Amino acid sequence: MSLAIVYSRAKLGINAPLVTVEVHLSNGLPSLAIVGLPEAAVKESKDRVRSAIINSHLEFPARRITVNLAPADLPKEGGRFDLPIALGILAASGQIPHQALAEYEFLGELALSGELRAVSAALPAALACGDAQRALIISSENAREAALSSITRVYGSRSLLEVCAHLHQREPLFQAQADIPQVATTAPDLIDVKGQSYAKRALEVAAAGGHNRLFYGPPGTGKTMLASRLPGLLPHLEEREMLDVAAVYSVAMQTEEQPWRQRPFRAPHHTTSAIALVGGGANPRPGEISLAHCGVLFLDELPEFSRHVLEVLREPLESGEVRISRARAQAVYPARFQLIAAMNPCPCGYHGSNDGRCRCTLDQVQRYRDRISGPLLDRIDLHVAVPLLPIGDLQRANNGEASQVVRERVVTARQRQLARQDKCNHQLSVKELEEVCQLQPADQLMLAQAIEKLGLSTRAYHRVLKVARTLADMEGKEQLQREHIAEALGYRTLDRQV
Repeated sequence: MSLAIVYSRAKLGINAPLVTVEVHLSNGLPSLAIVGLPEAAVKESKDRVRSAIINSHLEFPARRITVNLAPADLPKEGGRFDLPIALGILAASGQIPHQALAEYEFLGELALSGELRAVSAALPAALACGDAQRALIISSENAREAALSSITRVYGSRSLLEVCAHLHQREPLFQAQADIPQVATTAPDLIDVKGQSYAKRALEVAAAGGHNRLFYGPPGTGKTMLASRLPGLLPHLEEREMLDVAAVYSVAMQTEEQPWRQRPFRAPHHTTSAIALVGGGANPRPGEISLAHCGVLFLDELPEFSRHVLEVLREPLESGEVRISRARAQAVYPARFQLIAAMNPCPCGYHGSNDGRCRCTLDQVQRYRDRISGPLLDRIDLHVAVPLLPIGDLQRANNGEASQVVRERVVTARQRQLARQDKCNHQLSVKELEEVCQLQPADQLMLAQAIEKLGLSTRAYHRVLKVARTLADMEGKEQLQREHIAEALGYRTLDRQV
């Protein structure tokens, strides 16, 4: 049979659309042509495939070979199609049984020796392959990652020759198994932080409702230390969340950097570019906010980030995803992260201290704070001061509660939210807020007066209600009380009329 059909998967964001590799052998001068919108790396596969077949002691047919990657309007990139192209050529020339190809999908880059190399986005391909009820044959380097898809049979192979032996049923490949720990890796413990009870309380509130949070205060007061403890307060990743996170890291080829079950914690430097933060590039890749999906994004020294870099955060904070458009395709990456930021109160860092170390003028302080726009500040639910503690108070302060104790309360509060609305309070829409945040007339009047006096925007008003709802959930109360609203308003200290 001079025509063979092999199934594979392309990479488009965190999706893996099906690619049908059609190989036809015909009479004519020996040649190999690849059509179907291949990029440079795919066009170069003809030389890798030829050498891999020959060095695997198989016959490369001296005929006119046409390879079509369908659908033709889907961009194809990388060396992921080397293995299916090679198998298509071998099947079309009768060297392997073409009937067996229909049960499998294939991914892998070929070395000139015929060895299989790892490719990116193996997990999204495995998930899509399982949905199509086919097995996946992939490089051994990708097998453990792809096996995270429990609905897919994954076989890891080290070479083209091993794949051929498996298809001939001479030496079957072993099915790969994922090694997933039952519990998350231990995160830094909150008990290490002395004092700062108000900041710890706000950190628990942020964890319970999934709220964004900004710490501000002098250098060395524990802002970064507190932020790094947040992942230890959050519930462990559920199965679906773990797969979503692993899929993003699979596309970025950083699966070894993210322990399974552990919520991501990303802390990019303030010199990070907008593309590195939100993703993009000539060949789009996920940025830091997508790598923080289902976890925490920590931005230290927030005003030192470029204004343009900070402004690109605004839309993902609302929508929970990033859309990167290019001329030929559009990639969508998930970005439902929890933002934790830290900043100093002024350029020197000691504004408001009693020792007179700060020499910044009011104009300098205002310019420094104006680097954070009002719309971005609106999207941060809690603004929390972290003051400098006298050394005597610090020595006498106890360590407080361990992360495990606080996490149990956080999990209980989140379970109430999931049972009521199937989402965290931070994700509530305006309509849902009206349903779950009923206020007494006197409390409505108090809140309206406070909003007007503080000059808060409508978005900030909704953020106050979300935080108040979380405070009520932490106490197990269905009805919002005045003390919940008052505490939520106390977390809006940096708001200003814009």
